[in-house]
Amino acid sequence: MQTGSAFLSLVAVPALVAAAPEALSPLQRQQHEASFERVWATVRDRHWDPTLGGLDWQKVHDELKPKLDMAATAEQVRAVISEMLGRLGQSHFGIVPAEVYSDLHTTSQGGCAPRIDVRVIDGKALVTRVEPGSSAAKAGVIPGWELVKIQGKACAPALARVRDRFKASTELDLMANRAVLALLNGAADTSVEIEFGLGAGNPVTKTLLREGARGKAVTFGNMPPMPFWLETRTLPGNVRYLHFNAWFEPEDLQRAFQSSMANIEACKGFVIDLRGNPGGIGGMAMGAAGWFVSTPGQKLGTMILRGSKLNFVVFPRPSAFQGPLAILVDGCSASTSEIFAGGMQDVKRARIFGTRTAGAALPSVFERLPNGDGFQYAIANYVSDSGQALEGRGVLPDHVVQLSQGALLAGKDSVLDQALAWIQQP
Repeated sequence: MQTGSAFLSLVAVPALVAAAPEALSPLQRQQHEASFERVWATVRDRHWDPTLGGLDWQKVHDELKPKLDMAATAEQVRAVISEMLGRLGQSHFGIVPAEVYSDLHTTSQGGCAPRIDVRVIDGKALVTRVEPGSSAAKAGVIPGWELVKIQGKACAPALARVRDRFKASTELDLMANRAVLALLNGAADTSVEIEFGLGAGNPVTKTLLREGARGKAVTFGNMPPMPFWLETRTLPGNVRYLHFNAWFEPEDLQRAFQSSMANIEACKGFVIDLRGNPGGIGGMAMGAAGWFVSTPGQKLGTMILRGSKLNFVVFPRPSAFQGPLAILVDGCSASTSEIFAGGMQDVKRARIFGTRTAGAALPSVFERLPNGDGFQYAIANYVSDSGQALEGRGVLPDHVVQLSQGALLAGKDSVLDQALAWIQQP
């Protein structure tokens, strides 16, 4: 997520096939045709490469327009538009049917939710963290509990639709997480009833408060306000730990790094927790890298925009920490988080722990088409310094560690535990 949002990041996927498609009305046909034209024109006008790698985009339009005119159902229309985008041979260009789009976007006002972190693990929506002092904490909710129903609506069907749609994508975890949040979200200070599975025994129902987001609201460009928070602490064995939810507020993050570097000569190691961090301001990755890189001339990668390039050059700080650096990631780590983690792995300055990241490194825009479907398109490309594209691949951890319901119920963070064990090894 740079100028766009990794929260809205979707890869190109095949069209969803309905069991009993309905014929198009004249109005629907008009909306589908307008959608086809908008997708074509958007790629022509906003793609980072005006030449599209030599692809004759007008010829593609003229070839596929007759197919669109012959399409008898919405599914056939999506297939034509998806075929058009498929000619680009690139990820981050895709159509998501209206019914799946609605699973990923809340229609409630306010965008507030109970202060719990959720990840979909082995097909289950599990609580991974409960914020101290929140209504969830006061109600006795603990990590490892499964969200079975939200406001009487079962989570499983929405997760199944997302899984079927994104099963071949590195963004499956990100989209599954988004589907659960869409069910949880609502207006501030309203209640939400959740049926939890406890891992063993009978389920329990809790009524939780949708609270204002943790941290402070920040804005960037024309994006809506987003929450920002960070936490720093020293873990046992004199390991410094830094965790933040998005790449915003450069001054705040710089102060957090600076304070974490106090008496750094006595520090055994450093952990940067980027799990669930969907990105933000891309250039901040360069500043963060400078706290740990001492060799001049290192580069995390290159962002290619329409008419310009941005090299992610690292400027080492005189007091850069040279000890073990562990970076924690998961399937909800995206964009700038991937650029930082992948770049630091590329220059062999960090070990990565967790699960494959979202593979959503490109700055992209998501908009709704006249026919109600969602359309995502990228406005830049990114290549690591080694020439490896992160898009559609993600950052592959050096140490693959997956959370489990059993470990969460036992109060364990398996990913952090393995990172600490690596840091403390002789």
